[in-house]
Amino acid sequence: MTVETLESHRCFGGTVSICRHQSAATGTPMRFSIFVPEGKGPFPTVTFLAGLTCTEENFTVKAGAYGKAAELGLAIIAPDTSPRGSGVADDPAYDLGQGAGFYIDATEKPWAPHFAMESYIARDLPAAVRDNFPVDGKRQSITGHSMGGHGALTLALKYPDHYHSVSAFAPIVSPTRCPWGEKAFTAYLGADRSSWAAHDASALMMSGSAVGHFDDILIDQGLDDSFLEKELKPELFEDACATHRQKLTLRRHAGYDHSYYFIQSFIGEHLEFHARHLA
Repeated sequence: MTVETLESHRCFGGTVSICRHQSAATGTPMRFSIFVPEGKGPFPTVTFLAGLTCTEENFTVKAGAYGKAAELGLAIIAPDTSPRGSGVADDPAYDLGQGAGFYIDATEKPWAPHFAMESYIARDLPAAVRDNFPVDGKRQSITGHSMGGHGALTLALKYPDHYHSVSAFAPIVSPTRCPWGEKAFTAYLGADRSSWAAHDASALMMSGSAVGHFDDILIDQGLDDSFLEKELKPELFEDACATHRQKLTLRRHAGYDHSYYFIQSFIGEHLEFHARHLA
């Protein structure tokens, strides 16, 4: 799979590249960033999925992750959050359409032709990275923030053989039971809620999906997060994990909000968590 490098920057001895490639899943060009540490590789990878309104740039410039990644010998991939372009469906609201792909494959018009983010993250993106960078395609982990935390948890539970570990920052743990998710799922998947559970981390855990595959799941949540009670509801995933005796390390932090300042504060510990599982 051909990848075009749009930018390349030296960083902590390694290289950060901004890339573009054609995705078969979305039928559009897609962008991602990748940090590759110094050395020959192949390097284990951590994929970071960003939240609503974000592009591949948010994590790349705001998370402060690359010093720790260089120390641990990890490559980090940060994809865009949706397909984009003049021929791609969109909506004026920030929580639907471009920038709000929810990491699912849409089945409804006008979204279905391009909004196939689940297939893109699970299939096209790893292939593009593996074909063009010195990474170990068998050693992958995944994390994400907010909508991206939802994506990280659901993709790990649906494709457990793809990932050695999973973590999340302030994830939407049950999109079928919050306004953000209900709006997006109605648009992308239709009004029949029976299909929604396959894209809900709490429902997947309650179904027993991938129980026992991950020896621990790490989630950090700020207690001053303005979206905590209405949209995120970490207690729902906590209860589901307890029901199936899935170990979950859910850390609640007083004073922290939903911003990248929160992610900066704990990204190093998340990378250490993944490095232990990828070793």
